[in-house]
Amino acid sequence: MTDFNSLQDLAALCRALPEGDAAAEAAVRARQAELTKPAGSLGQLEDLAAWLARWQSRAMPQLDRVEVLVFAGNHGVTAQGVSPFPPEVTVQMVANFAHGGAAINQLARNAGATLRVIALDLDTPTADLSTADAMDEAAFITAVRAGFDAVSPECDLLALGEMGIGNSTAAAALAGGLFGGDGAHWAGRGTGVDDAGLVRKRAVIDAALAFHATARGDALEAARRLGGRELAAIFGATLAARLHGVPVLLDGFICTAAAAPLAVLAAGGLDHTRVAHVSAEAGHRALVAAIGQTGLLDLGLRLGEASGAALAIPIVRAALECHRGMATFAEAAVSGRD
Repeated sequence: MTDFNSLQDLAALCRALPEGDAAAEAAVRARQAELTKPAGSLGQLEDLAAWLARWQSRAMPQLDRVEVLVFAGNHGVTAQGVSPFPPEVTVQMVANFAHGGAAINQLARNAGATLRVIALDLDTPTADLSTADAMDEAAFITAVRAGFDAVSPECDLLALGEMGIGNSTAAAALAGGLFGGDGAHWAGRGTGVDDAGLVRKRAVIDAALAFHATARGDALEAARRLGGRELAAIFGATLAARLHGVPVLLDGFICTAAAAPLAVLAAGGLDHTRVAHVSAEAGHRALVAAIGQTGLLDLGLRLGEASGAALAIPIVRAALECHRGMATFAEAAVSGRD
C-alpha cells in the first residue's frame, strides 16, 4: 500500500519499508575487492558505491538521472521575531530560484542535476507552533503527499532541500520533540539572528515543546504540530524514495530534522539516505548523530536550498566512476596481495 489518508495509514506505511537489495550491494563489494587498490583504500567512496547498488537494486549502479528537489513553505512562528528576515523573503527566493539566481541553481548545474522547486501554500503560513498545532491532520497529510508525489521512480539519486523563513525554529522544535532537549540544545542563529534574537528563538522553542509535550514520543504528531509544510514534504519525499528504490542525499539541519521521523518510526528508516554535510547550524551535528549518521562534507555551510546536498553529488559520481572504471588486478596484470 502506498496510499495514505491519515496519520495511522502513514505510520503503517513507514513501518513496512523495503530493506534494499543485499545481493546488489554484495556484488559491488566483491568487485571492490578485485580493483587495483589496497582493500578499503578509497574509504567512503567504496561505501557510497555499495550504498547506491543496494538502494537502486543494481549490481552496477548508474547516475544518469539525478534530481534536486527544494520545497518551500512559510511559518506563522515568524511573528515571534525568530528570524531577521520577513516571511515574504520565501516568496522572493522562490522567484529567484525560477530565474536561476540562487546558489542552488549554480550548484545543481555544476553537479549535472535537474532542479525542481515546489512552493507549498506560501500565502497561508502554518500556525504559530509555540501556541498552536502548526498544521491540522489534513494539511499535514496534504504536504506529505506533495513531497511523496514529487519523487520520480526513475530517479537514480535525489538531493533534498528547503526554503522557508522561520524553518530553523520549526526544525529545532521538531528535533526536540523527537529526541528530547530544549531550545538551547537545538537552536542556532539560522539566517543570522543577533544575540537577543537567539535568546528569543530559544524561548519560543521551549514554549513550543511545553505546549506540545503530549506529542513527544509520537514522531508523526511531532512533525504535524512542530514542523511545517516544506518539512512534511521532505518527509514525504524521503518515504517515497525508499519505496521507489531511490537513494537520497539530505541537506542540512532543517532537511535532516524533516526526514528524522522516519528514523524514529522504523529501525533503519533512513538507511537509504546519506547526510550530505554537517552544517554550521548549532544543532545539526547532534541531530546527525541522533539518526546514526555522519556527514559526507563539513564546509561550514548554513544556507539551505539543498546546497550541501548538491555539493555532495559530484562525490557520489566520483565513487561510481572509480567503481565502474577502475581495472581489476587481473585486467591490469597487476599482482594482488599474497
